[in-house]
Amino acid sequence: MPPPTRLYLIRHGQSAGNAEGRFGGHGPTPLSELGRKQAEATAKLLAKEGINVIYSSDLDRAMQTAEPLAKLLDIHVHASPAFRERHVGVLEGLTFDESKERHPKDYFALVNRNVNHVISGGESYRHLLKRATSKLNEILRNHQHERIAIFSHTGAICYLTLNLLGAIHRGTKTTPWLITSNCGINRFEFRSRSNVRVLAINDTRHLAAVTGNDSFAAR
Repeated sequence: MPPPTRLYLIRHGQSAGNAEGRFGGHGPTPLSELGRKQAEATAKLLAKEGINVIYSSDLDRAMQTAEPLAKLLDIHVHASPAFRERHVGVLEGLTFDESKERHPKDYFALVNRNVNHVISGGESYRHLLKRATSKLNEILRNHQHERIAIFSHTGAICYLTLNLLGAIHRGTKTTPWLITSNCGINRFEFRSRSNVRVLAINDTRHLAAVTGNDSFAAR
């Protein structure tokens, strides 16, 4: 019997924007010093788990998080815009307080997870869901029985996870928020396309030596 497919959804390490409490969106925000340490710790863990293939958002902070694992395993990172964070338009680069003051309609629609609201100059969570899940389905078809690492962003991982849990559909208007910490890992196993097992959500135990956090729990 062939082995199950294993999927690892990994959020990028702390970025400079994260450290300042700013919306990253599609901006070219690099990793902070802490983020680079988180990426190295994550690479050491995943290198022991038999990863066969690596995909990543093409944004700097995700690619910089994927690169240490790619170097350890000597395999290529497949960069894709499909796994980018939601394009937050006019909110990009702003702090939460600045966003609330300057663009309250867009800000509150975002934090209340209004799935269909299109941010001014950006996109909706529904747009994010469509592009990310379409690419994920393609990857799952092409890499059956392999171990797949995808480096992405908190919003993209939230909606990919909700989709895999069957918790979002065409009529969904709002959703819960599944927090993934920087370099947290969501783990799934596929016995078939309709037989999905959730192994862990926001696993951050490997970061204990870096951040002092050894908990699964979202914060």
